[in-house]
This record gives sequence, C-alpha cells and structure tokens, in this order.
Amino acid sequence: MTHADDLRAWARGSYNTIEAATELLLRAFGGRYATPGNSWVHISEDPEGPHKVRAWIDFESIPEEVGVLSGRERPSLLIAASIAENVPVVLGEVVPGLDRENPDLVLAGIARAGGSHQHSDIRETPDGSMTLRPGYLDSLHPWPNALRAVK
Repeated sequence: MTHADDLRAWARGSYNTIEAATELLLRAFGGRYATPGNSWVHISEDPEGPHKVRAWIDFESIPEEVGVLSGRERPSLLIAASIAENVPVVLGEVVPGLDRENPDLVLAGIARAGGSHQHSDIRETPDGSMTLRPGYLDSLHPWPNALRAVK
C-alpha cells in the first residue's frame, strides 16, 4: 500500500468530514501537505494491523503550523482542518486566497463532508406519493480528475 492508501484507509469508515479533509490534503498541491515530514502527518508501526503501518493526520494542529506557508497554500490547509475538526476559519478571509485549482477541490470536499454522495434518490410521483429509487445520487460536486494526487 502507498502512503496515500494508508491515509485513506485511516479515514475510511470515520466521519465523512475526516474522509473529505484527508482527500483534500491528498489532492491539493500535488499532495505534498499529506506526506510524512509535515508535522501534522503521523506514521506509526501497527504490528496487529493488516498493513503493519498506521498513518493519520492531526488536523487540529494544522492552524498552529501553517503560519510559515504562503498565502496561496495556507487557505486550503485551514479549510481542510475546519472540515475535519471544526477548526474556526473565516471563509471571507481564506477563500480569496485560494488559487485556481483549489476552489474545485474545496467544493468537492464540502460535498463529500456533507454526504451528498450518500443521498437517496427519493422522488415525488404525480399522485403526490414518494418513491425511493435504488442506489444513491451522484455527489453534488465530485472530486476533479485532472489534478495530481499523492499515490
């Protein structure tokens, strides 16, 4: 498994917010802020686990650590921290700092965190009754395919 796979495995099954914020870090800036060496990315041995390594992200520590980053990078990291751990962020201050690629990622992250990929397809019929179609609706804003992500 790759490091990105380890992070996704850690986030999978937790709240949609952790999954969304993890994916946002893996996709933004080519994934460099989801790699080991960043103070908020942790790796430990897990001898009992199926992969022997456990990777996770301490989203709550991101705001304390991003002060040295550029105004172009900081907004995406703060938004990811806010999605994952309710870290307070003033959107009016951080959104204008997003570069061209990252609003697309942030929108996909918000759609994922909100569970739009898990919404049932419920329709009203002409007689006013409700019907549940099989499966789920597509995400309101899926993850973009064109951007690089950590593998």
